[in-house]
Amino acid sequence: MKFTGTDTYVASEDLKVAVNAAITLERPLLIKGEPGTGKTVLAQEIARAVDAPLLQWHIKSTTKAQQGLYEYDAVSRLRDSQLGDARVEDISNYIKKGKLWEAFDSEKRPVLLIDEIDKADIEFPNDLLLELDRMEFHVYETKETIRATNRPIVVITSNNEKELPDAFLRRCFFHYIRFPDEETMKEIVEVHFPKLKDRLLREAMGAFYEVRDVPGLKKKPSTSELLDWIKLLLAEDIPPEALRSKDRKDLIPPLHGALLKNEQDVHLFERLAFINRREGR
Repeated sequence: MKFTGTDTYVASEDLKVAVNAAITLERPLLIKGEPGTGKTVLAQEIARAVDAPLLQWHIKSTTKAQQGLYEYDAVSRLRDSQLGDARVEDISNYIKKGKLWEAFDSEKRPVLLIDEIDKADIEFPNDLLLELDRMEFHVYETKETIRATNRPIVVITSNNEKELPDAFLRRCFFHYIRFPDEETMKEIVEVHFPKLKDRLLREAMGAFYEVRDVPGLKKKPSTSELLDWIKLLLAEDIPPEALRSKDRKDLIPPLHGALLKNEQDVHLFERLAFINRREGR
């Protein structure tokens, strides 16, 4: 079982090595990187590449580790008991399986994505240490132990919003997805837009990287935003020459709403454009 990338996902050699190392070691693969660099999509592509079922657990600020195992609905059971429902005799009727339980039950080795783990409480990763390490947990209500039928391939993503505990990090294989260089980015774009004309690709890539290089940007545009921008350029039939200028750093690119995602960055480009006009360039 080796991951070599897919026809829709361009993976660097370092990333391929990291994925295969995590599979071999049977440890969770912890992926960090700028938002929009394909961390979440990676799990989907691994599942597609190795023909495995994909289970996705998207973490929120209110998510608790217990929810990944199971949840016991005591309120519904109490209500049903008051109504005389015979279902109350079997407590398992009120236990909802979490994503880890589903992964442990899978007949075929699955890929389990724990997405944006750093959004949850700081204790969240530690609360999963034992379960991810031993691949089992106990259900106290039914007095049964759930063990993984096939040890899942676990992919965990983080946007670095919080530091993760050392004890958790020790149990993971770590990889940081660096922002693609221009050659790799060209490959990524060509996968999504195989018929894109060379001239438009060249001008769009040049404008995109120069936007990223502008000092003071609060949020640099990402890979996914470049792909959205190119899709809009094609839809609006924007000519390549409209993307070229003597110094693109001083001008707001067309359809900039796909690249600039907050008012501070838009205002920064507006100020640069104003200075540019005032100096008579």
